[in-house]
Amino acid sequence: MRSTGRLATAVVGAALLIGYVSGPASSHPGDAAKKVLVFSKTAGFRHDSIPEGVAAVKQLGASGGFTVDATEDASAFTAKNLRRYDAVVFLSTTGDVLDQAQQLAFEGYIRHGGGYVGIHAAADTEYDWAFYGGLAGAYFQSHPAIQPARVAVEDRAHPATSGLARTWDRTDEWYNYRSNPRDRAHVLASLDESSYTGGTMNGDHPIAWCQTYQGGRAFYTGAGHTKDSYAEPAFRAHLLGGIRWAIGDAQADCRPENGYTSLFDGTSLDGWRQAGPGSFTLDDDGTLTSTGGMGLLWYADRSFGSYSLKLDWKAAGDDNSGVFVGFPPSDDPWSAVDNGYEVQIDATDVPEKTTGSVYGFQSADLGRRDRALNPPGEWNTYEIRVEGERLRVWLNGVKINDFTNTDPARSLRDGHLGIQNHGADDQVSFRDVRIKELPAQGN
Repeated sequence: MRSTGRLATAVVGAALLIGYVSGPASSHPGDAAKKVLVFSKTAGFRHDSIPEGVAAVKQLGASGGFTVDATEDASAFTAKNLRRYDAVVFLSTTGDVLDQAQQLAFEGYIRHGGGYVGIHAAADTEYDWAFYGGLAGAYFQSHPAIQPARVAVEDRAHPATSGLARTWDRTDEWYNYRSNPRDRAHVLASLDESSYTGGTMNGDHPIAWCQTYQGGRAFYTGAGHTKDSYAEPAFRAHLLGGIRWAIGDAQADCRPENGYTSLFDGTSLDGWRQAGPGSFTLDDDGTLTSTGGMGLLWYADRSFGSYSLKLDWKAAGDDNSGVFVGFPPSDDPWSAVDNGYEVQIDATDVPEKTTGSVYGFQSADLGRRDRALNPPGEWNTYEIRVEGERLRVWLNGVKINDFTNTDPARSLRDGHLGIQNHGADDQVSFRDVRIKELPAQGN
């Protein structure tokens, strides 16, 4: 909040995967570009869009800074060969495509930090291999005819969906799944079953998701049946973002997320009030961006005691802002400073005043913070969990701070929350503020 000096260069987080004998390529220091293997063997129905899909991933690699190999030869699945790659893309594979030894090699690869990307019929693969079913997230059940449908984008911070609008209208072959992955994986987008015919998932129909799975990263999208998909800019960006996350070039919170209530969904600021100078502008895409200051946009409708607060944020460059919790109602923004706690966003201040810190009180774990942090221009997700006088912070799913209030003049047990507009030279954006209330804590 009261920063007096910041470094000129922003701290950029880098994803480091743990290295093992059968681990992925990025586990070896000195490696150059990340590497991706596209695997498109079919033992059942064969999609005629596979050549377009392979070409698209290669083009995305050329523009995205990673190299791509493609094969339909299952003998590529050995521990020695797989450790050359940061992720393996299962591109519309069908049926039983790996033998037992190859399955074991791939399991070891994932458990040692490898990445998985499943596209469309990757969910129609290896029904008798439980590890793969858990990795993919759900198995294919059926599909109606190819037709237009509306996709509801649920997570707009993940790199696979951050460039999409809140709704995405497109034509594809829309899969129904044997189970709903929502309790196991983090849903990025779901189908509006009222927008097309043939949906069988009772109105909760995930179509893209991500998860960490037994040591590795897994991203799946049900789109990608048609040849046209791979020429569609929005789908290509969706696929590129999923690959970037799977190879560790971008970070995101892929823990399952259920039970949250929206405080700001991008359409209305009902319940919010601006304190002090400056303001926030609300863009057509549902993004709040700070302007002027130093002020605070705070949720005035009610206070909260024990809760998990999640919100997505992005800095334009070396910019200052923060999230305030645990302060009494006031139209003076300095009341939040003097009576509450700020979780900082600026990544270039001193440790106790930088991203993930409880500003002025406790630094984040800087090593974990740096590995979890996306650079300016990319979205990040905070979870701020308050229970009793304990405040914990997760950045893109990684816990980076654990603070306990001992100041008798302050209390986290009941208070308001807000987001800061720091000053004219600071530009920070926010999306999708949501909260889940937790059982009250006795200490």
